[in-house]
Amino acid sequence: MTSSAPGVSAAVEARQLVKRYGVVTAVDSVSFSVARGEIFGFLGANGAGKTTTLRILCGLLTPTSGTALIEGIDIVQDPLRAKARMGYLDEEPFVHPHLTGREFLNFVADLYRMPRGAQREQRMERLLGLFELANRDGELIGAYSHGMKQKIGLASLLIREPSVLLLDEPTNGLDPRSARLVKDLLEELASRGTTVLLSTHILEVAQALCRRVAIIDRGRITATGTMDELRAQAGSEHASLEELFLKLTAGPEAKELIERLLA
Repeated sequence: MTSSAPGVSAAVEARQLVKRYGVVTAVDSVSFSVARGEIFGFLGANGAGKTTTLRILCGLLTPTSGTALIEGIDIVQDPLRAKARMGYLDEEPFVHPHLTGREFLNFVADLYRMPRGAQREQRMERLLGLFELANRDGELIGAYSHGMKQKIGLASLLIREPSVLLLDEPTNGLDPRSARLVKDLLEELASRGTTVLLSTHILEVAQALCRRVAIIDRGRITATGTMDELRAQAGSEHASLEELFLKLTAGPEAKELIERLLA
């Protein structure tokens, strides 16, 4: 895998990230760091700022202010070196509809100047087999189901073995078997040193995979830490991640509404 910059402890780091669209602040002073080999959960409701933050970290958006680092490399100042180390999967991944699965993997490999040959072919065969696409790789991607597009998108990241993965809802649209495959795969990759920043609103996935999480609400980080640290912050010793998330993100008006509905 791609080597990390020497002397860098965090594989992913957000430092006081801000993103404004006119008078709207989508991301407001967001800071967190992800260690090498860690699966880190980034949680929030729809519109909370998760995807905007990820797109800043991967270089698709330029922050209004703040710094985004991939293995110590500033994504704005040195985008090519930073992007060479990481892979990003959007919630709705772009996969070329007029290519077959095999053609798309070769296209991505060519973009990143991976040498052609037996090693590349073997890796492609393993990925197509792993994601149960080996018998469908002659079909155009435009005919794939949403779940199949998600899987070929993941395969296109893994074909080049990045050391950092930024994943936005990677199990979105997957059947339970495929979702379990992705979870097992991420755990294995992390055990081998790959860093995973996982954005999701499926809290069961986050609780099963992530040692630490950050919760974002209305563009701001409301809590960061392990389950025990979040429980201590929320004052709920045995709470699940779902209960913690709701307690740490629901405003007074939401809590009052819930109490009225359940009265």
